[in-house]
Amino acid sequence: MWTVAFFVLPFVIMGVYSLWKRVGNKLITEFSFGNYENFFAKSFLFESLTNSLEVTLLVTVISILLAYPLAYILAEKVPDRWQRIALIMAILPFWTSYLVRSYSWLLVLSEGGVISNFLLEIGLTTEPISMANNRSATVIGFVHFFVMLLTLTIFANLKQLPKNYRKAAQDLGAGPIRTFIYVILPLTLPGIMVGAFLTFVLCIGDYITPAILGGKRELLMPQTIMLQIERRSDFPTASSLALILMTVVSMVYLACARWLKLDRL
Repeated sequence: MWTVAFFVLPFVIMGVYSLWKRVGNKLITEFSFGNYENFFAKSFLFESLTNSLEVTLLVTVISILLAYPLAYILAEKVPDRWQRIALIMAILPFWTSYLVRSYSWLLVLSEGGVISNFLLEIGLTTEPISMANNRSATVIGFVHFFVMLLTLTIFANLKQLPKNYRKAAQDLGAGPIRTFIYVILPLTLPGIMVGAFLTFVLCIGDYITPAILGGKRELLMPQTIMLQIERRSDFPTASSLALILMTVVSMVYLACARWLKLDRL
């Protein structure tokens, strides 16, 4: 009953709305696929999805490349008695408001911010520069948050690996690099995929960080959806865009289900 009330029913309502149309100030309740046709016909709608996918994939890849070494150091190099303290230090960004983190990065990257002032002080530039209000700023803000999420999932996976596996690989003649490539990495792939999937879902549906750090130079899918509601009150178009976004996330889930171990087909 809880699932029906708070998931199935809203999903059905949104699906019905997506088949309606808004013409002027009137809501036309005749069923049609016009909103979905407009998604492919209007370039800015389709580009918002491609922008979201590009940013999300870039954030996910960078976060994995940064998180895996950090998780490996925490699990393998830091003594057990210090690991709890190290993990607390690693997850400190989670204790800060998401909105505060975004505005903090805006202060760091904007013209007259920390980076700009530092470059002026050391003489690398003669004028203030701005690194905010673009895709790079959005990616930096996302990576700062999701590296910690991926670190936790990979760290948990690494801690579950029996040390006998490494010893067995060494007895069979494998060096550190071959042991990592053929033993450790494949066995920690589920942790990587879980973190990557969570990163993908949270990143592609995020509205705050792109709105604060990305400026208005390019629209991502959540921003496009909000614009349909705020400026046009076009709930049918917004519903169709939300369902398209949910379809993309579902496709990614099906692609990752093998490693997420949630498929029971």
